[in-house]
Amino acid sequence: MEEQKVTTQEWKFTAKDIALKPEGFLPGHRACAGCGPANVLRMVMKATRGPTIVTEATGCMEVVSSIYPYTSWSYPWLHTAFETAAANASGIEAALKVLTKKGKVKQEHIDIIAFAGDGGTYDIGLQALSGAVERGHDFLFILYDNEGYMNTGIQRSGGTPLGAATTTTPAGSVMPGKMQNKKPITDIMVAHDLEYVATATPYYWKDMLQKVRKGLEVEGPAFLHIFAPCPRGWRSEPAKTMEYTKLAVESCVFPVYEVVKGKYELSTPSKLIQLAPQKKIPITEYLKGQGRYRHLFTPQHQHVVDTLQRLTDERWAKLQKKVEQTA
Repeated sequence: MEEQKVTTQEWKFTAKDIALKPEGFLPGHRACAGCGPANVLRMVMKATRGPTIVTEATGCMEVVSSIYPYTSWSYPWLHTAFETAAANASGIEAALKVLTKKGKVKQEHIDIIAFAGDGGTYDIGLQALSGAVERGHDFLFILYDNEGYMNTGIQRSGGTPLGAATTTTPAGSVMPGKMQNKKPITDIMVAHDLEYVATATPYYWKDMLQKVRKGLEVEGPAFLHIFAPCPRGWRSEPAKTMEYTKLAVESCVFPVYEVVKGKYELSTPSKLIQLAPQKKIPITEYLKGQGRYRHLFTPQHQHVVDTLQRLTDERWAKLQKKVEQTA
């Protein structure tokens, strides 16, 4: 199926579309049962529109998909260091421009996707990402956010939420898990004045695929933040991975929205909560069942739950205000 000139509006992302599209992220990888990022990568590659090159930072998905001599990638794929996914995408884009000018690349256009986890985006890779975006390179950066350095031992990252227990922020009598708030990475990227920034979760798969395609269609850098639970690091049931990506939206822990040329717009799942606030669930519905938050369900740490609820409500109110102000 030739898709190079097909736009988001023309391709409806139906179940049939997805079934007929060849796999870009193949089975046989070493991801854990119920792995959120693995599901994200498989679905994201279903939204490609033609010739595509993928570059990926060191992390869970790089490790599980490329153990020598095997690969789960049917697209051209390059592994790069933890901190350099965006820099690598920049180099690929620059090289394609030169090769096209010399007549060595014949395709009309080749899309570039850079994948990185929260460690390779919030922390180690932020400088390279900021630089690549500032320079205006044409690529889509996708953050699969499992909220910790999972493949190196479940350490905390800038994307780990307040109160979560990790191996470097253990929960005990003195410290109730991580003491710092999650870094507002989406706001940071919006501040770079990108044409397209969005958040998504795989439970709402059609919304996610449409956002991938929109990011690819932008001429210049685009950023997509995808929520991707890790059963191993979250100490959660593998079968409930998708349920948590739904609960995160319903509790407003992770609202789904787009920022197009500075204009904020809630995506349908979050827009429904805005229109019917009674549908917003308490944060405890999202926290329960996750072993990393088990310690919070004690009288000793009830204040952390209260703080998380307050912060979630405040962020949700600020987002709604931004939607109204930029309408």
